Amino acid sequence: MQARPLDWTALTLVIIGAINWGLIGFFKFDLVATLFGGMDSLLSRIVYALVGLAGLYCISLYSKLGNTQSTTNK
Repeated sequence: MQARPLDWTALTLVIIGAINWGLIGFFKFDLVATLFGGMDSLLSRIVYALVGLAGLYCISLYSKLGNTQSTTNK
């Protein structure tokens, strides 16, 4: 599987989102909101939107993983 820069960017954003959700779940601390001026700030909303889009994009990685596994099993 050849990873493209978009794959790496999306994966990085998904990891940032996962860490942020973990912080919210365990400590009630929203790191994105803290860094970018609150949940309602434009910059925070942009980060949240990019993380969401990255998560949707990462759905396509399932097919890439499936193709990689099927070719290595032959």
